[in-house]
Amino acid sequence: MIILGTLGDYLKKLRGKESLRDASKRIGISHTYLDTIEKGFDKRSGKPVKPTPETLKLIAEAYNTSYEELMILAGYLEEKEEKKELSDKDEKDIAKRLQKFKEEIENSDGLAFSGEPLSEEAKESLIESMEYIFRQTQKINKKYIPKKYRDEE
Repeated sequence: MIILGTLGDYLKKLRGKESLRDASKRIGISHTYLDTIEKGFDKRSGKPVKPTPETLKLIAEAYNTSYEELMILAGYLEEKEEKKELSDKDEKDIAKRLQKFKEEIENSDGLAFSGEPLSEEAKESLIESMEYIFRQTQKINKKYIPKKYRDEE
């Protein structure tokens, strides 16, 4: 998942409290070049700076982070739009799970929160929250379909 912000912001976050000099040694580039990358422009010329893919590779290896993510933040690659639409089968599965959950809520005795019995509004809110969770889980699980079952585009 891409972290919002600029490449420089992301690099600063990666390095944390580590000094520019220590970070540049770890990466294998000069500390002035790392400072320039983090700022996003060259102080002398005032022009924007775009690190080379080779430099991004060094950074990814030094901080054990995604090279592809760095390439996207630097503007070399476009972020892929993930397929997160739910199919009719997914919708039916969610509806079945939600119905089962509703039945469990309705048939449970002594359902309480902080020692107080749940009101009808609280039960409805709980059901809505679970529907959201079921949908998000279904979308996340779509990413992990074994390759032999994926639709090739």
